Amino acid sequence: MPILTQEQAKALLTKTLSYSKAEQCEINLSGADSGNIRYARNSVSTSGGTSTNSLVVTSAFGKKSGTATINEFDDASLEKVVRRSEELAKLAPENPEFMPFLGPQKYGPESPTFSESTAKMGAKERADAVQASLEQAKANKLTAAGFLSNSAGISALMNSKGLFAYNKYTNVAFNITVKTEDGKGSGYATKGYNDFTKLNAEAATAIAAKKALSSVAARAVEPGKYTVILEPTAVAVMLENLFFDMDARRADEGRSSMSKPGGKTKMGEQLLDERVNIYSDPWHPELPTAVWSGDGRPQEKVNWIEKGIVKNLYASRYWAQKTGIKSIPTPGGAIMQGGTKSLEELIKGTEKGILVTRLWYIRPVDPQTLLLTGLTRDGTFYIENGEIKFPVKNFRFNESPIIMLNNLEELGKSERTVSAESNINYILPPLKIRDFTFTSLSDAI
Repeated sequence: MPILTQEQAKALLTKTLSYSKAEQCEINLSGADSGNIRYARNSVSTSGGTSTNSLVVTSAFGKKSGTATINEFDDASLEKVVRRSEELAKLAPENPEFMPFLGPQKYGPESPTFSESTAKMGAKERADAVQASLEQAKANKLTAAGFLSNSAGISALMNSKGLFAYNKYTNVAFNITVKTEDGKGSGYATKGYNDFTKLNAEAATAIAAKKALSSVAARAVEPGKYTVILEPTAVAVMLENLFFDMDARRADEGRSSMSKPGGKTKMGEQLLDERVNIYSDPWHPELPTAVWSGDGRPQEKVNWIEKGIVKNLYASRYWAQKTGIKSIPTPGGAIMQGGTKSLEELIKGTEKGILVTRLWYIRPVDPQTLLLTGLTRDGTFYIENGEIKFPVKNFRFNESPIIMLNNLEELGKSERTVSAESNINYILPPLKIRDFTFTSLSDAI
C-alpha cells in the first residue's frame, strides 16, 4: 500500500470516526513499506519486502474502553471495526486509571524524520550496499554475516475531541559480524540512520574486519576491576537501561534505581558525574524523532540529566495527574553530550586498560542499584602505554550504569549508534571508565 499523505490519512481517519457512537473514540493509523536483505557465510540467504498497514480503534463509555484492529479500509470494514470496539468497551470492566482522550494539541515544527533517499531504496540499492560489504570481507579472507533493512512509513492519530497528529518517517539499519576462517577472531559494526545516503556499508565492514583480524589468538587476562574504554555500541546497551528506568511511577512506588526510601525519588539529586548531560530533542538533526507521543502528547526538548543531576522523569497522564507532576511522555531517542576526543585519542591517553567493542546478553541483577550482568563480544583488546597490545578473551561483567557514570574518566566525541539489544538509535560518546568490574572469563568469540 502506498504511504498515505497527511491529507489522505486525515480523510481516512475522519471517515472512520464518523461511524462512532461511543462517548469517546480514538483512532491510530500506521503503515509502512520496508525491505531487507540478509547474508551469511559470504552469500545472500534472504531478500524481501513487506507492506503493512493497521488501523486501531479505541471506543470508550465512561471508564470502560475497548479496542479493535483492522487492516482493510473499505467502508464496510471501517464501520465493522468501530462497532467491534464499541461492543468490547461495553463488555469491559471499568478502568480506574482511564484518562479522557486529549483535545487538540499544539506541536512544534515538523521534525526531519523522513528522507526521500531512504524512501526510494529498492532491492538494487540494498544489493549494491551488501555487495560492497561482501567484497570487503572477501578481500580480507573473512566470513561475513549481516542484515540491512530500510523502511518508510507513517503514523497518525485522530480522536473525537478534535486531536489530529501525523508523522512520516524513514529508517535504515545495518549490522555486520565478520569472523576469521578459523573462527578464532570476530568483529562487529552497526549503523542506523534516517537517510540512506549516510550509510557506508563498506566502511562499516572494514571496521568489523579489522577487529576480526586483530582479535585472533586472544589471551586470557585475570578478571577484576579495569579501566575500560567502551565504544558507543557498548555504551548504548548500558545507558539505555538507565533511560528505561527513568519512569516516575516506578520511582514513586520504590521499584527502580530512581527510588528513595519512604516513597521519594531522586529527582533533583546529584546522581552521576557532573560531566554527564543526557537529553532528548525531536528536532536534533542527527536523531530526529516524531514531535508527538503515542497518546498525542507533544514531544519537547527535555533535559533528563544535567551536570549529573536528575532533572526530569517521564510519566503517564494518569500518574502525572495523581501525583501533581508534569506529564512528560517517553522520548523517541536519547542523546548524551560528549567531549572532543576521538576513540583513538582516548586509547592513546590510556596507560593500561581494556577496549570493549560490544556488550551483549544484558540481564538485570538488582533493580534498586541497576546492577547488570552481560558479556563482551566481537573484539576485546588490552591497552598498554596508549596502544592496543593484544586481543583478550571475552569477559562476563557485573556493573551498574549509575556506578559506571560515577567512575567516568573521559568522554569522547558523540556519534549516532544502535543498541544491539533493543535496536533503538542513540547519540552517545565512547566512554573511558575506571574500575569496571569483570567477574569471569568467557570462551565465546
